Amino acid sequence: MSAGHGGGRRRRGDHEEEHVNHERWLVSYSDMITVLMALFIVLFAISQVDQEKYIALRDSLAEGFQDQTGTESILDGTAGTLDGRSVVPESSTQEGTAGMVNADQGLGDQGTEPSPQDDPDAETVAAARKEAAHLDDIRDVIQRRLDKAGLGDAVRFRVNERGLVLGLVADDVFFAAASADMTATARRVLDIAGPTLRDVGEQISVEGHANVLPVSGRYATNWELSADRATQVLRHLVEKDRVPGTRIMAVGFGDERPLVDGKSAQALETNRRVDLVILSDAPEAVRALLPAVSKE
Repeated sequence: MSAGHGGGRRRRGDHEEEHVNHERWLVSYSDMITVLMALFIVLFAISQVDQEKYIALRDSLAEGFQDQTGTESILDGTAGTLDGRSVVPESSTQEGTAGMVNADQGLGDQGTEPSPQDDPDAETVAAARKEAAHLDDIRDVIQRRLDKAGLGDAVRFRVNERGLVLGLVADDVFFAAASADMTATARRVLDIAGPTLRDVGEQISVEGHANVLPVSGRYATNWELSADRATQVLRHLVEKDRVPGTRIMAVGFGDERPLVDGKSAQALETNRRVDLVILSDAPEAVRALLPAVSKE
């Protein structure tokens, strides 16, 4: 046998090169799709609620609990959550009320929410009377101290929906015209009211006001004048009478919130003032009743 002939033969033990399958990924992909399809079928199957079976299960559980405890089961007499029905009511309008929005009229002809009930409940009225009595007590304490010092007419008290207002009318008793410098009388009044204001727990708003007469010189407008008056009162209460700075604030309203309209002598005198407002922390519904239930 020649070498050339022998070299052409395949050696014993040699194998053909294995054919590479380039489409093997299709098998894995098909397996994944099959698994996903099975998962979706299972999810779809368990999402279908058989109401009859759930009702039967509920009744069976209720009967079993009643037999063991001898008392009525919490599942008896109620549809529970096993009946497959939604817990959301069919209508958002509660029985006996008009709801927040009328289904036919929306927010009404003017596009606003319906007004609250005219008659407040007894609990709200009782809370308003209690809060009004508290504010009246504060007023009485300050008034007695002012009367004792001969300054009983220096402060005008009133109760509104915000709380108790101490009106320091600036008819040359507290401030001169177009000035934020406090008089000696003004400082005495603040020193008398200061201990009570320091001891109350409510926030206090010091609010400066001016009349409609234009100002000149130091202040560009009545806004600056009213704000400076409020600031001077606040500083005296904090620095001299030790009212906590965390409970007091100052704001100027210019001539935008008059107590008396017009330019009469009374209007010009009354509107030039600083108000100390002891802000009630009662709920809004309670505060709305304060003017009506406060004593004169």
